[in-house]
Amino acid sequence: MTTSRLLLVRHGHTDWAATRRHTGRTDVPLNAEGEARARDLAGLLPLDDVVAVWSSPLVRARRTAELAGLAVDEVLDDLVEWDYGWAEGRTTAEIREERPGWTVWDAPDPERETADEVGARVDRVIARARTLDGTVVLVAHAHLLRILGARWLGLPALVGRHLTLDPGGWALLGWERETPVIERWNVAAPG
Repeated sequence: MTTSRLLLVRHGHTDWAATRRHTGRTDVPLNAEGEARARDLAGLLPLDDVVAVWSSPLVRARRTAELAGLAVDEVLDDLVEWDYGWAEGRTTAEIREERPGWTVWDAPDPERETADEVGARVDRVIARARTLDGTVVLVAHAHLLRILGARWLGLPALVGRHLTLDPGGWALLGWERETPVIERWNVAAPG
């Protein structure tokens, strides 16, 4: 049986997140609140048996890791946020003016990545992490980490829609005997 666990850390606030704009591949930095939340993570994360720290290549994730006191071992392209295509930088409310009922989760659109395509990326990360004994820290983005939580449990990527993860929040994925479980979800530093 594997003894790997995943500690998921969502990057701190950005100006785009504050205005609820879909922030996928655009490399926006943390804002002052995001930097403060990332600093608050230092000393609060359960880092007892960390064997690796992997980060998205985007600056908001790498900076969160740095401010939280995490030394990134490897930057993984598979941890970059969902490619929203034409929805990048737009809010759901703006999009629904043109497309009533639209959601990022299941709206058909050949010009952007699907939830299942994000799921395939996180499946590779999970498979690699499960070869290690200890905790692997993943510093990345909201939608991607929500999908990763669903896939850890063996559920479809779309189940990620039911798991929220706040900026600067974290989650711990582990095991109950041979069953993958969510040990903690959406834990945030006080403040």
